[in-house]
Amino acid sequence: MEQESAPVRFDTKIAVLLREDLAVWQRLNVTAFLVSGIGTTEPEVIGEPYADADGVGYLSMFRQPVMVLEGSAEVLGAAHARAVKRGLRLSVFTTELFATGNDQDNRLAVGAVATDKLDLAGIGVYGPRNAVDRVVKGARMHP
Repeated sequence: MEQESAPVRFDTKIAVLLREDLAVWQRLNVTAFLVSGIGTTEPEVIGEPYADADGVGYLSMFRQPVMVLEGSAEVLGAAHARAVKRGLRLSVFTTELFATGNDQDNRLAVGAVATDKLDLAGIGVYGPRNAVDRVVKGARMHP
């Protein structure tokens, strides 16, 4: 018999905000890269490893939902500015990264552009629930 569990409300939130004009493959790629930054620097967001009934082990995943949102380039830029101003931890993916093929070139591409000039394809942000909600204000849930 399955046990019912009470819904868990987290004090923190993980949100990914994507630019609305990206192709589907780009949205998936950007999301994967952005959440990898959060998962590797914020250990408290990672749950325990999984195992199936036969004892095959699987990697740990986030212990809480990831909200995937979308918005215009303007909404994305405003969200980025709010996150930076609030000092929230965030990951960025700029359009230049679609043309690079490795981590070193990715960092060089981001490092060559001033903060307010980044051509953002997406951001990932993690922090207190209310602060993240304010950062992504104006964005809508990804369909």
